Amino acid sequence: MPEDPDPSSTPLPDSLRQQLESFRRQLWRTKIAEAVFAGIFGLLFSYLLVFGLDRLWPTPGLVRLAILLGGTSLFVIFAPLWLHRWVWGHRHDNQLARLIARKHPGLGDRLLGVVELQEQSEDADTLSPRLRAAAMESVASETNHRKLKDSLPVSRHRRWSLAVIFLFLCVGAALTIVPKAGLNSLKRWLFPLSSTPRYTFTLLDEVPHQMPVPQGEAFSITLQLSADSEWQPELGEARYGRQDPVWANLENGGYRFEFPGQQDPSAVKIEIGDARHEIFVIPSLRPSIGNTVAEINYPDYLELDNRVIDVPTGVITLVEGAEVQITIEASRALSFAEYGPLTYDKTLPLPADPEIPEPAEEPARELEAQAMTLSDSRASTGFLPIESGNLTVPMIWRDDIGLAGAEGFSVRIDTLADEAPASYLQGVRTQRVMLPEETVDLEIIAEDDYGLKEYGFEWRGQFTRPTDATPAKGELKLEKGDPTLNRASTPAAFSPLTYGIEPQKLTLRAYAEDYLPGRERVYSQPIVIHVLSRDEHAQMLKNQFDRAISELEDLARRERNLLEENQRLERLEGDDLQSEEARKRLARQEEAERQQAERMENLAERMEELLKDSTRNGSIDKETLKKMAETAQAMRELGEQEMPQVQGKLGDAQDQKNTEEKSEQDVDKAVEQQKKNLEKMQETIDKANEANQQFEASTFVNRLKKAATEEDGVAVTALSGSKYFGLHTHELDPADLGVLNDTIRQQSDTASDVRWIQEDLGHFFTRTDKQEFREILDEMIASDVDLALEDIRIRLTKNHGYLAAGQAKKWAEQLREWASKLEGAQQDQSGGGGGGGGGGGEDEDFEFMLRVMRLIQQEQDLRARTRALETLRRTFDSEDPS
Repeated sequence: MPEDPDPSSTPLPDSLRQQLESFRRQLWRTKIAEAVFAGIFGLLFSYLLVFGLDRLWPTPGLVRLAILLGGTSLFVIFAPLWLHRWVWGHRHDNQLARLIARKHPGLGDRLLGVVELQEQSEDADTLSPRLRAAAMESVASETNHRKLKDSLPVSRHRRWSLAVIFLFLCVGAALTIVPKAGLNSLKRWLFPLSSTPRYTFTLLDEVPHQMPVPQGEAFSITLQLSADSEWQPELGEARYGRQDPVWANLENGGYRFEFPGQQDPSAVKIEIGDARHEIFVIPSLRPSIGNTVAEINYPDYLELDNRVIDVPTGVITLVEGAEVQITIEASRALSFAEYGPLTYDKTLPLPADPEIPEPAEEPARELEAQAMTLSDSRASTGFLPIESGNLTVPMIWRDDIGLAGAEGFSVRIDTLADEAPASYLQGVRTQRVMLPEETVDLEIIAEDDYGLKEYGFEWRGQFTRPTDATPAKGELKLEKGDPTLNRASTPAAFSPLTYGIEPQKLTLRAYAEDYLPGRERVYSQPIVIHVLSRDEHAQMLKNQFDRAISELEDLARRERNLLEENQRLERLEGDDLQSEEARKRLARQEEAERQQAERMENLAERMEELLKDSTRNGSIDKETLKKMAETAQAMRELGEQEMPQVQGKLGDAQDQKNTEEKSEQDVDKAVEQQKKNLEKMQETIDKANEANQQFEASTFVNRLKKAATEEDGVAVTALSGSKYFGLHTHELDPADLGVLNDTIRQQSDTASDVRWIQEDLGHFFTRTDKQEFREILDEMIASDVDLALEDIRIRLTKNHGYLAAGQAKKWAEQLREWASKLEGAQQDQSGGGGGGGGGGGEDEDFEFMLRVMRLIQQEQDLRARTRALETLRRTFDSEDPS
C-alpha cells in the first residue's frame, strides 16, 4: 500500500491509484502463475523423461540425478528468480510506470512524472499544489480512457498451464495404464541413487551379472521369462563383445542363446523386448580331477589294516565284503559334488556243461545318487559296501565359480571272490625211489591273494603188502602265515628215517590255508616216494643194471655197423675218397660217431650214478661193485677220449686241402681206432655181464628174503582176523572183507614171485653152473613150494585164516633158510677169491676207495637228515615262539 502523503505532498487521484493497483495485481497474478506452472512442469517433465528413458535402457543413477535436479531447479531456482523480477521488482508505482512505458512510452512517461510529482516534498512556495493536482488529474483522465492491462508483458501462464495439464495427464496415464512401470519410474526418479531396478514389461527371472563358461567350448545362456512378464517377445538378441549378434526364439517360456567357444572374457549384451541386460562371461578351464585315491576297509576275517591306494586308471579290484571310500582331488575348490547312481553289475559264471542252460541274467541293481563330503578341492564318497558283481561309481562335481567337471567320469570297482590259496611242491620228480636214510630236498611254494594263514606239507603212507604195522601219517607246518604274506617259498628236507618211517609208499603233498572261515586246506599235486627196503632197492638196481647193459650192447652193435661202413670207405682209392659222394658219407659217419660218443657219455654218467646207489645199498658185495666201477670207467674213457678220436679222424678225412694219401691215412687211422674201441666195448660188456651175474646171484638172496617177509605179513594179517574166522565172505563187514581181499591178492603176488625166483634160478644155473644154486633149485622143486603157496591162497579165500597163517609162517622160515644158504655160499666164495693172486693190491685199493665212498655217502646222508631235523625244529619254533 502506498504511504500516506505528507502534508506537503499531493496524493494520486483515486481513479489513477485504483488503476495502478489493478495493474499490479494482474501482473503479480500472471507471473506467480507462470512461476508455479513452470516449477510443476519441470517436475512432471523430469519424471516423464525418466519414465521414457527407462523404457529404452536402464537409466544410470547419475543421469536420473541430473534429470531430477534439472526438474526441481524450475521450482527451486527459476521460480524465486521469476518472482523476484516480477513481484518484488514491481511493487512500487514508479516500477509499474516504467513497465507501462515499455509498450506505451508517452503514457508511461506521464505516469512516471505524476508519480514523481507525488513523491516531491517541496513546500507550497516552490510547487503549487493546484498545478500538481491538475497535472495528476489530467494524467488520471487520460489513463481512464486506456486499458493498462494492455501494457502487461506477454503472459505465458496459459501455455504453461496447458503444458502442465498435458504432462499431468501423461503422468496420470503412466500411473494408471502401467502402474508398475509408473511407480517404478517414480521411485527411481525420487531416489535416483537407490538400487531400485528398472521395471520392464519384459521380465526375466534371475539374470546373472557374471557367468563362468568352459574355455574353448560352445556354451549357451538360457533366460526364462517371469510369470509376471507383461510382454513376451517372440525374439531375443544377444551379442558377445563385438561379435555378431545371435538370436533366440521364445520356446517353453525362455530364450536359449548359443555361442561358440570363447577364449577371452567379455560382456554379453542381451535385448529382449524392453529388457536390457549385460552378463559378464568369463571363459575358464573346467575343474579337472588330478588325483583319485581309495581307502579300503578289508573284511574283518582278513585281519588286514585299512589301506589307501592311488587309482590312476579309474579301476579298483577288491575282495567281496570289503568297503571302499573314494576321494577325488580337483584343480579348484569345489562347491558341489555327487556320486551315483551306483550300479551293481552281476557277473554270472559260465556253465561247465554246455547242455546245462545258462542262468537267467539278473538285472543290474542301482542305488540313488548321494552328495559327497567336501573339503576345499577334495570330495569323498561314503564307505561303499563291495558285494558280488562289479560296481560302477559315476561322479559329477562343480567348482566354486560354477563350472561343472567333464562328463563321464566314473570309478569302476571289480569285485573278486577271495580265491583259494595255491601250493606247489618243486625240486623233486613226481615219482621217486629212495632208501629210508636218504633225504629228498623240497621247495614248498604257497600263494594266496589275501594272505596265507599257514602252509607246509604232509605225507600219507600205504603198505604194498599185508602187515600189522600202521601206515605213516604226518605233516610239517613250515611257517605260520600273516595277513600280508601273499607268497612264500621255503626249502625243506624230508628224510623217512628222521620220522621213523619204514619202507612203504608215501604220498607227499604241500598244503596251504588262508583266512576265509570254513575253507578247507588246499593241496598241491602229490608226489609219490617209494621208500624201499635194501632188498627191494637191490632188486631195483639190478633192473637198472640190466637196462644199462642192454643199452651198452646196442651201442656196440651200432658201432660195429659204423665200423663196417668205415671199412668200405677205407677200400676206396684216393681220388674216389675225395669225391663229393665220399665226403657226404664221411660226414654222415662223423655225425653218427659223435652221437655214439654222446650216448656213451650219458650211459657212463648213469652207470656212475648206479654205482653210487649200489654202494649206498650196502648189501651188494665188493666184487660186483668193483666190476661195476670198471665198467663205468671204461664207458667214461670210450665216451670222452677214444670215440671222439674216431670222430676227429673222420672229420680230418673230409678236409678239401688234404692230399689223397692224407685222406687215406685219416680213414685208416679212424678204422684202426674204431676196432680198438669195439674190442674195448666188448670187454666192457663182458665185465658188465660178470658183474650182472654176481648182482643177480645176490638178488636171489634179497628176493627170497622179500618173499619170506611178505609171507610173514600174510600170516600176521590172517591171524588179526580171528574174530571172523570161518564166516562166509558175504557175512563179513565191508572193511574186514577189504582187508581179506588185500591179503589174498598179496599171497597171489608172493606165489607168483616165488615161481619166478625158481625159474630164474634154473636159467642162472644153466649160464653159470654154480652148484649152490643147483642145490637150492632142487630143494624148491622137491618141496613143491609153488603149490604150497597157492594152497595158502585157497585157504584164505575160504576164510580159513588160522590154517593159512600157520602155513605162511612155515614157508616164510623155509624161504629165509634158502636165502641164508645162498648168502653163506656167496660169502665163502668172496672170501676165498680174495686170498691169493696178484690182484690183492688192487682189491685193497678198491676196498679202500669203496670205504671212502661209503663214508662220503654217510656224511651226505647225515647232513641231509640234519637239514630235515632243522626243518622240523623251525616248525616247532614257529608254533611256540616262547
